[in-house]
Amino acid sequence: MDPLSRVDWPLRTSRLSVRRATPEDAEPSWAWRRLPEVSEWVTRAPSDLETFRAQFDDPARLAIQLVIELRDPEAPDDAGRLVGDVMLRVEDGWAQAEVLDAARGTQAELGWTLDPAFQGRGYATEALRAVIAACFGPIGLRRVHAGCFADNEPSWRMMERLGMRREEHSRGTALHRRGTWHDGMNYGLLAEEWDALPA
Repeated sequence: MDPLSRVDWPLRTSRLSVRRATPEDAEPSWAWRRLPEVSEWVTRAPSDLETFRAQFDDPARLAIQLVIELRDPEAPDDAGRLVGDVMLRVEDGWAQAEVLDAARGTQAELGWTLDPAFQGRGYATEALRAVIAACFGPIGLRRVHAGCFADNEPSWRMMERLGMRREEHSRGTALHRRGTWHDGMNYGLLAEEWDALPA
């Protein structure tokens, strides 16, 4: 069973709608994904739309792609516009062999991008809060985590704003497509930690 089928899509915030992506969302997502300031930090940065489209709709990725749409009453001209995306990969937690089944599908990895034209307004934080709430609510996970290059300060700063805890700052463990090794940052959040955060 698809764990995301437990969610009543789309997720709605005061300014955004977060929904499961469709193949038609690839082209508008490409508009910001192809920008150097975005592709600098993402795991996959194809050089053309057709390759991006194939990756965007690839079930072998084992991740659910979500898109962020504007419904901000302060930006009525942009209503319905895609401004970002979220990767949500439900996965197994680590476990010893005797309890392996109890760890299946208990956590998720998160990733995201946002159109630079819409950065600085809190949209990414707002969308990720809604996704994390769904992870710990209807999806029923016990933990979420995310990672980034240490040089990608806006990303790890946002994780901290979300209440995620820095679990690792690794030295020279992340190979950039430029061929240089960088430090990595990994953050995590448990359901009980999320519940204890101020609303």
